[in-house]
Amino acid sequence: MSLSVHPIPVMSDNYVWVLTDTKTGITAIVDPGVAEPVEKALDAANLKPDLILLTHHHPDHTDGTEALRKRYNAKVAGAANDASRLPKLDIALREGDTVAVGDSVAKVLDVPGHTIGHIAFYFDGAPPALFCGDTLFSMGCGRLFEGTPAQMFDSLSKFNSLPDETRVYCGHEYTLSNAAFAHHTNPDNKALQARIEEVKKLRAENLPTLPTTLGTERATNPFLLAKDVATFTKWRQEKDNF
Repeated sequence: MSLSVHPIPVMSDNYVWVLTDTKTGITAIVDPGVAEPVEKALDAANLKPDLILLTHHHPDHTDGTEALRKRYNAKVAGAANDASRLPKLDIALREGDTVAVGDSVAKVLDVPGHTIGHIAFYFDGAPPALFCGDTLFSMGCGRLFEGTPAQMFDSLSKFNSLPDETRVYCGHEYTLSNAAFAHHTNPDNKALQARIEEVKKLRAENLPTLPTTLGTERATNPFLLAKDVATFTKWRQEKDNF
């Protein structure tokens, strides 16, 4: 498996991810919250998406789906458990299912918390790749709009079982704002201090801070460093009001 992955920045801070299997040329897009800038980027790269992968139902991740499906005749894949709130699904997915982008195959993970029906896509390649929507951010995690702290803690624990080298493709460019709270929780963390400096330089040049890696997040992200649900809950509540 070999995936080529590129971001399309849309709206104020969203990323739509474009995945191309380098062997077959099959292309997928993840979480198109808007259509027009995605179409422009795809046309400029001479790409035609065969598949649209949806992590959750929020409009900033789905609103471009129908226009892109219509233009490119792409199949839409998303969570079976949340089909009533998603655009019409051609491929309804559950925990443990797989979905192929050419020769690259992703395992589907149920990761409730941000929303009840949130899923993630994990490609076990070289390097592995995780498309996690709004469940995990660099130095942060998603707000609990529908799920419980225990659900989100369990969801993040699933990511913690994946290899350090896994590249993490989140749904938003929240890294710099997350950094302030991460530093608040662990001001003496040297790895975190180094990551914050790296992020500041990237954003000063208007460059993405993503992908990150799970190894980096395990060393710097308070929500992956939380040892139990109680600690996670405390920090999530603090972050909501930070």
